[in-house]
Amino acid sequence: MTNTPKAKIYTRTGDKGNTRLVDGSCVEKFNPRVEAYGTVDELNSYLGVVRSALKDLPGMTQLDLTLEKVQNELFNIGSLLATEKDEVFKLLPAITGSHIQSLELSIDEMTVELPELKNFILPSGHMASAHLQVARTFCRRAERRSAEIAMKDERYSLTLQYLNRLSDHLFVAARWVNLKTGHQDVLWKHT
Repeated sequence: MTNTPKAKIYTRTGDKGNTRLVDGSCVEKFNPRVEAYGTVDELNSYLGVVRSALKDLPGMTQLDLTLEKVQNELFNIGSLLATEKDEVFKLLPAITGSHIQSLELSIDEMTVELPELKNFILPSGHMASAHLQVARTFCRRAERRSAEIAMKDERYSLTLQYLNRLSDHLFVAARWVNLKTGHQDVLWKHT
């Protein structure tokens, strides 16, 4: 009895430095769109590391659920960034103002518990907090790469706003995790 082969993961399209966008367009792998959605993918993958670090900490269920929602929204953002053609773009899951408002609500809920921040802080503390700070830097890079697209195409304005708010969310979440795990913010000592 022979097994029917499953669909192959490799397409060989990229062997010569090209790739296909969601809408079927063929572009070079160094295309700004590929850079943008690739960086969003890096962020999404790293959020998996963050969620693993939160897994065994008490009181982190809501943050974990929020980050799972964010991971799904980042997949949506990646597909939007990987699409040039308007007819395909309109068929994809959109990022809306409600996604941004949800992040803002989460930021506000965590901020209520945090001491006021009057100085810059170092990315440190609990391991989960440090991972959140790394994710924040990935998010900032995704925002910079996505700005190359958004500045030329208004369809991506909410995508850019979302990534900006997400980086704020990750910063506040890092501080909140430190608070909940008994770690102090480490202030920047400018000498």
